[in-house]
This record gives sequence, C-alpha cells and structure tokens, in this order.
Amino acid sequence: MTSQRDPINLIISGVGGQGNILISRMIGRILSNKGFFLTIGETFGAAQRGGGVFSSLRISEVKYHGPLVPDGQGHVILGLEPLETLRILQSYGNPDVVTVTNFQPVYPVGVLAKRLTYPDLEELKGAIERLSRSSRFLKATDMAMDLGAPIVANIIMLGALLGTNKIPINIDEAEKEIKDSFPASKVELNLTALKMGLNGI
Repeated sequence: MTSQRDPINLIISGVGGQGNILISRMIGRILSNKGFFLTIGETFGAAQRGGGVFSSLRISEVKYHGPLVPDGQGHVILGLEPLETLRILQSYGNPDVVTVTNFQPVYPVGVLAKRLTYPDLEELKGAIERLSRSSRFLKATDMAMDLGAPIVANIIMLGALLGTNKIPINIDEAEKEIKDSFPASKVELNLTALKMGLNGI
C-alpha cells in the first residue's frame, strides 16, 4: 500500500461527458483484481454534459467501507475540470489532501450565454493550491488535442494520478487494463495518453 491510511479516499470529479465514470471503473477493476476491498459511489443526477459529476472510491486492504466519503476526509482528488476540483475541495478537503487537476475549464451554458461568470483562472489555481497539501496542474485537454483525440484527456489524467504514487496501482497494471478495456485499434493511443499524463508532457 502506498499510504498509511486505510481506507484511501479517492474522489474523481468533472462534468458530464469527460469520462470520469470510465476512469473510476478502470481503477476499480485493477484494484479488485489485486484483492483490495473497494466501494465506489457515483453521482449520476447531474451527469448530463455540462453538469457536475463525481465518483468516490474507498480503497482498503482489510474491509469494505461505505461508498460515501465523509466530509473533510478526501485523500486524493483527481479533477477533470478546475472549478469542479475546487467544489470537491470545499466539501472533502483537509490539510493533507493531494489534488491533480486538468487546468482547462468547461464553461457551463450560463457562462456561454453570458448570464454567469466563471472564476478567474489564476485565482482558481491559487485557491486549489491553498486548500491542498500538494497540487499538480496539467492542460490535459490540449495534450489530448495534440494527439488528435480530445476524448483521451481522461486517460492522460489517469496517468497523472498514477504519478502521485498515492494509490496502489502501477503503470504496468494500468497498461494491462487499457489493453483489456479498449478495442485493439484504440490501445496504442490510450497507452500514449497514459504515459503523457504520467510524465507530465
């Protein structure tokens, strides 16, 4: 185990359509196959494109825990959208939490229609940094665009999560899961995305 905590409380947040449910299920399969006790809670109520959605994973070596992370007890937050990272931090953050954020916003309809305003990005980054023991920011959407496949931004973020060494999954296990989960024609693309996130390039 990479942490003295048991369970490890991992929260994956984003907006509908970003693929956070796919990531949580991939992580779940890897850990279950390794013999960990794992419970996953997912919010689907606002999961339409543009609505906030998150998954909570409670990872234990000894027993199953309830799927809901108690307030203030998140250990690792993987944010696929920066404002969603901050929202999760406000509910589940604590002085020891580690955050990894795709630092490219997905603007809600109200912002696009100029009815609402989105926070200043530098202020948003500063708030996330202040509320985290350590924080990492990637422009995963741009990185995915460089691969010609914006859909793989979530896999880039999975690689970045592995780079924290805060969950008990290594690169070989993640690569095997990709090979098992994706059609053969998509495997190399997703393996490349995973490594880009891991290396932060």
